[in-house]
Amino acid sequence: QVQLVESGGGLVQAGDSLRLSCAISGRTFSTYVVGWFRQAPGKEREFVAAISRSGGSTVIADSVKGRFTISRDNAKNTVDLQMNSLKPEDTAVYYCAAQVAVFSSSVYTKTDLYRDWGQGTQVTVSS
Repeated sequence: QVQLVESGGGLVQAGDSLRLSCAISGRTFSTYVVGWFRQAPGKEREFVAAISRSGGSTVIADSVKGRFTISRDNAKNTVDLQMNSLKPEDTAVYYCAAQVAVFSSSVYTKTDLYRDWGQGTQVTVSS
């Protein structure tokens, strides 16, 4: 059974940076597409970024494009979300999710395409 554990959240000021990490165990890490999503109070969970099995393909949501990047280290079984120039509207619980993919270039942006989820890590950005 796959397990996902997020880390790196916290309280920061607007303009600061944070790096979230998602550690995945349980199966062959390189078979997973991994995505980051976030959910603010009273809002639906929304897509942030995703990366293909190979790491060669990424998709970044328009709301964070130019500020956030996603990367993976298949040797360490981790996927990181680097968040720069944080804004108060980035405040949310951030979740990583994983789904086994057949094609090495596949990237998924919809929540219902991911089977396995972490517990989330809180990111709070003060103005």
